[in-house]
Amino acid sequence: MTNVHDLPSRHAAHHDPEPPPEGYLGAEARVRSGPAPELIEAGYELELADMWLLHQGLGLADFAHVIALQEQGEIPVEDAATLLRSLLELHELPPNRLDVDSRYGDLSNVRERWLERRIGPVAGWLSAGRPRREAGRIAFRLALRGRVLELAHACVRFGSGLADLAARERDTVMPDYTYLQAAQPTTVGHWVLSFVYPVLRDLERLRGDLAWVDRSPAGAGGVNGSRMRLDRERLAQLLGFPDQIAHTRDAMWQVDGFAELGSHAALAAVGASRFAEDLELYGTSEFGLLSIGDSLCRASALMPQKRNPYALVVLRGGAGTLIGRSTGLLATQRTSSGRTDNFMYAYGELTGSVELAARLLRLAAATAESVTVDRAAMLRATTEEFTQAADLAEVVTHVAGIDYRSAYRVVGRAVAGAGDAGRGPEALTAAGLDAVAQELLGRPLGLTDAQVADALDPVAALATRTVPGGAARGQLDTMLRDCDGALDAAAAWIEQDRERIAAAEGALVALARERAAA
Repeated sequence: MTNVHDLPSRHAAHHDPEPPPEGYLGAEARVRSGPAPELIEAGYELELADMWLLHQGLGLADFAHVIALQEQGEIPVEDAATLLRSLLELHELPPNRLDVDSRYGDLSNVRERWLERRIGPVAGWLSAGRPRREAGRIAFRLALRGRVLELAHACVRFGSGLADLAARERDTVMPDYTYLQAAQPTTVGHWVLSFVYPVLRDLERLRGDLAWVDRSPAGAGGVNGSRMRLDRERLAQLLGFPDQIAHTRDAMWQVDGFAELGSHAALAAVGASRFAEDLELYGTSEFGLLSIGDSLCRASALMPQKRNPYALVVLRGGAGTLIGRSTGLLATQRTSSGRTDNFMYAYGELTGSVELAARLLRLAAATAESVTVDRAAMLRATTEEFTQAADLAEVVTHVAGIDYRSAYRVVGRAVAGAGDAGRGPEALTAAGLDAVAQELLGRPLGLTDAQVADALDPVAALATRTVPGGAARGQLDTMLRDCDGALDAAAAWIEQDRERIAAAEGALVALARERAAA
């Protein structure tokens, strides 16, 4: 969010409120003094800090409103043309070029005052059948929908980077770690692909968020319509909204979708952070299994031997930041239904959250694209640990015809003995297992050394993982095809929606120019 102290504002010093500024809304109604300087500093300037975000959307909302009123015969053609000409001039003016007097309050008021100075009472048509909050709600949704698509695009890139890494390393054997302990053999491809599916779910959530954001609140009037003839369907069409919000009061005050979007932005970042956490561990000298690219690392200023994986720190910290923002956003939305203070805090926080999440997902994508795997180290880590112990117990169950828990106890005792002796899986033999079984079960197992060796072979073990979703080559190839197809489909709908929105907004500006020249 913009620092409010950087705003080009002018307001009264800290003393009793001065008379209202010229054209101050409310001066002719119930509010007969200008705003207190404390209110300006804590409230109005907070709203105006996000004017860069809403300026373009307010312009589009104003174009649509004037055009729709003129089409219904509510505004004289000459006045509509005059108003549209000034609105076009204002639309092309960067927000930082506006002469902002923060005593007028939010950006809608500032813009209306700017218009009044140029075209006089004609500017008053902007308020016909529409409170200023309606324009703000429209502008917020217009600002969000493009940012949701940017985040979705970043998710596609991250998912694609992961899928490419999984395909490249689909046969690379590694230990699957649980509680940071080597558990069972898997492949790098299977491990990496486990991070793609959450990305696909992120994309499903974001598509739902876009459908929620991309609905029109226009034409709602104060809360339940207006005497002014306004065609809500036409307004939605002009603004490029595929649908309109059904209930006019709900259109003004709903907040749940905004809170969901903030949560989903945080979830996407958390998924990237979880991948980063694994990379940071597996990239340490203690694990030594992989590394990320130099361009994503930072050298220590003091210790010349250090290569700090800085990108991974950024991802973890960013995810934590978004969790906090999501919680804060939800807290500010907890108001009674007819209040607008929640939006004052939501404008910058929510758009900033979606933008930050997109930056983090792009960084996560670059990181995934840079990963280099030490295949020999991965194999050593798998074979030097007892990652095949469960497979050996299953083989004992099949060959010896005993229950799994008994087989588990025999193998567990044998592994403990080898570990106590400082030896690895090579110490496990058919004779040794028979000795342990005789002690625990009162009978030998009858396995051969070949059967034990096969059970302890991680490649042979992985070939048996043929359940749907398993680590066997055929199952992994099926999942890779499915993920690639889902990512391609997501990329397609993102591009289609981008083109649709750009076309609608361009058509609205073009129509405003046409009507302005009438």
